[in-house]
Amino acid sequence: MLAKFDVNRIQLTPNLFFTGKGGVGKTSTACATAIALADQGKKVLLVSTDPASNLQDVFETELDMNYKPIPEVPNLFVANLDPEEAAARYREDVVGPYRGKLPPVVINQMEEQLSGSCTVEIASFNEFSRLLTDEKLTQAFDHIIFDTAPTGHTLRLLQLPNAWNEFLHNSTEGTTSGGLLAGLDRRKEIYKHTVEVLSDAAQTSLVLVTRPDKAPIKEAARASKELRETGIHNQMLVINGWLENPMPGDPVAEAFSQRQQAALKNSPFDLQSLPTFTVPLAPFNVTGVANVRRLFAERQAATPTPRKATVRAYAKLNKVLDDLESQGQRVIFTMGKGGVGKTTIASAIAVGLAQRGHKVHLSTTDPAAHVEQVLNDGKDITVSKIDQKVEVEKYRHEILSKARESMDKDGVAYAEEELNSPCTEEIAVFRAFADIVEHANEEIIVIDTAPSGHTLLLLDATESYHKEMANASGEVPESVKNLLPRLRNPEETAVVIVTTAETTPVFEAERLAADLKRAKISPNWWVINQCISMTSTQDPILQVRAAAEQPWIERVGEISDHRYAVMPWVPQEISGSKQLHQFINHS
Repeated sequence: MLAKFDVNRIQLTPNLFFTGKGGVGKTSTACATAIALADQGKKVLLVSTDPASNLQDVFETELDMNYKPIPEVPNLFVANLDPEEAAARYREDVVGPYRGKLPPVVINQMEEQLSGSCTVEIASFNEFSRLLTDEKLTQAFDHIIFDTAPTGHTLRLLQLPNAWNEFLHNSTEGTTSGGLLAGLDRRKEIYKHTVEVLSDAAQTSLVLVTRPDKAPIKEAARASKELRETGIHNQMLVINGWLENPMPGDPVAEAFSQRQQAALKNSPFDLQSLPTFTVPLAPFNVTGVANVRRLFAERQAATPTPRKATVRAYAKLNKVLDDLESQGQRVIFTMGKGGVGKTTIASAIAVGLAQRGHKVHLSTTDPAAHVEQVLNDGKDITVSKIDQKVEVEKYRHEILSKARESMDKDGVAYAEEELNSPCTEEIAVFRAFADIVEHANEEIIVIDTAPSGHTLLLLDATESYHKEMANASGEVPESVKNLLPRLRNPEETAVVIVTTAETTPVFEAERLAADLKRAKISPNWWVINQCISMTSTQDPILQVRAAAEQPWIERVGEISDHRYAVMPWVPQEISGSKQLHQFINHS
């Protein structure tokens, strides 16, 4: 029997990082921990460093980068690190001192160099470092809790201290000229201190949050290993959404519990050695202070909700496939909050279109995705995953080869130094993304994209990326020139937003849809995935959760103009084309 995650019995360090695959409950667990510590009389600062943050949904209040008190919880202060606002502050910090001193054309050039998505990354890290190293701030609070971004982004964020330190240590020029990395050298001591704080087990703990499912557990193991390699060894594992006492004789509840136990039993050895705790599956949405407080309470008695004799016959994935095929779109995205099943839906779309005789390529730009696990025997489908390390090496090789053709020794050395910047990764990955889309003339491209915030940063980079490319190599690939017009053309591109029928995923999907529309990209379909209400469960906990899904299904119906499909929760982890065929045709 695993112990419950009880902050009254666990020794917690001043700095706590909650991380894990998107959608596993990092925010809920981080918020419940913050409230529990504040209720003990500790002064707590809770900060989101996630581009796709939903702290404002949990606390039902508007938040910004300035921490504000939560009236219902004395001693608790909350801040939401807005990456775009952080980038604006960073740009002004770099450019501001030169206004009125340099010609407007030079100021404009500096602002252009600071317009890319990598600037957002640097700016966010500056805020992150400030919180960890500001002595007045650390002395003012007993605990600083970070609700971090989904794992792929978190790894990058937490690895930045080492990356920037190495870059700055080796850099002899180029960081003081007003460009992208201007001013970083004067922050060397802050970054050095940040590394020390992250690596100090007495100051910092990493809380790996996962659901008891195979994919997020594997992601937690990868995060654990990579973060240990950066010097963060003080780790614990929290299993969120654990069904404690499934109703005997209820096949859905028993399958639900068996799937959870099997996933945990087969977890990687590295995770099994960590202190492990559980958070029960809550029979309520974790929004509002009262419900967040209940999350760590003893198991609440759930009253079964009377079920209607008939369940509405919602559209299934086949309806989506019919429309995609009739429209003839060649680029199909699945987008949504992490953990809602984008990879499964993308794989099912790819299998379904291939079954109908189309040549299909399935790819992912999500650092936390596991396409190869879901689609392990797909026929008539090619599969790829953008490997960040591989793409960086390809990009470095190409740029340096061109530099050697036209530059002297000093020029090549300078180009190589610039390529040591962590920003190179963003450029290289983006170029690979554009190259994949370029092949849509030959086959249908289905792209399982990263969680919402990262996806939008990637899409936002489209308009500014050519500036960074031109600065680095003097050339703009045709694939990059073609990308944004292609994404905005509804005859070529379809967007399928994936969500679950829960508060946070639906709110996040709404924000995603609004941002896409501002970028002149219109969503085509919505898929509501993993619906317990589409099963016949009689388990009290699961029935309460099933009843709570209905308002969110209706809300998606309204905002999607009734272009949505509903897919049931299924007892098995979907793997292989046979199971995907069954999933597509599930009724």
